[in-house]
Amino acid sequence: MQKTQTFQPKNPLANYMRQPKIYIRLPSQGAYWPDKSIEIPENGELPVFSMTARDELAFKTPDALLNGQAIVDVIQSCVPAIKNAWDCPTLDFDSILIAIRLATYGEMMTVTAKVPVANEEVDYEIDLRTILDRQLSSSKWIEQVVISPELIVFVRPLTYRHMTKTSLQSFETNKLIRIANDDKLSEEQKLEIFNSSFNMLTQITVDLMAESIFKIVTPDGEVTDKKFILEFVNNIDKTLFDQINDHLLSLKANNDLQPVEFSTTQEQQDLGAPEKFSKTIGFNESDFFG
Repeated sequence: MQKTQTFQPKNPLANYMRQPKIYIRLPSQGAYWPDKSIEIPENGELPVFSMTARDELAFKTPDALLNGQAIVDVIQSCVPAIKNAWDCPTLDFDSILIAIRLATYGEMMTVTAKVPVANEEVDYEIDLRTILDRQLSSSKWIEQVVISPELIVFVRPLTYRHMTKTSLQSFETNKLIRIANDDKLSEEQKLEIFNSSFNMLTQITVDLMAESIFKIVTPDGEVTDKKFILEFVNNIDKTLFDQINDHLLSLKANNDLQPVEFSTTQEQQDLGAPEKFSKTIGFNESDFFG
């Protein structure tokens, strides 16, 4: 028996709905994304739509911002090729958010910066196109950490899921530290809380390194089992740990957004301000989206 196909009529208002505003190539070129979490077009360029009213409202929900769900929902809404934004590598994260901001509000963005020495808060206009182009051209990832000819560690960028989990853990740890400053607590109680907080922060660093390592090559073969890698990270000496950690920190510094440079007026310079100063702009905060 032949099946009857049902055809959905085209919405006559389709021409008035969102259309892609810009197209971007990801710094990772799609590497480090798990299967089915993203669909890279043949030309490698992802269409980026502006935010909807629903997307903007998502940033007014504090809990959704804290747990990362608002960011995930907006990324998947504005970049439909991304099917699971929780799997977004940190290498691509800032570029995607800048592209969404650019597609929604245009190329220019006003930021407030305090001029050094003069202590005057000034509104500056920055060009997001320039920042996005610089980010896309400068971002790169070096997988191999060559410890010795016999030991090579392979690392990958963390995902937005890891970033959010770490932020929540750090938030809880800092909350404990604030509690420890309560004068009502005894010195023994304060010491116990501080020790607990220190152990938690140390474990966060260890867990992040273990999550970053996806393969270790030895003369006996390759190790990819996460349990073995976590045990390795927990039991290596400080020199080896620092060597891997320094590599990861170097990659982070290289791929993070670089500070934006601003100029000062002659009047501000007369007060002691330098001719130019830099400020790092946070692109993953809710105020970035309006």
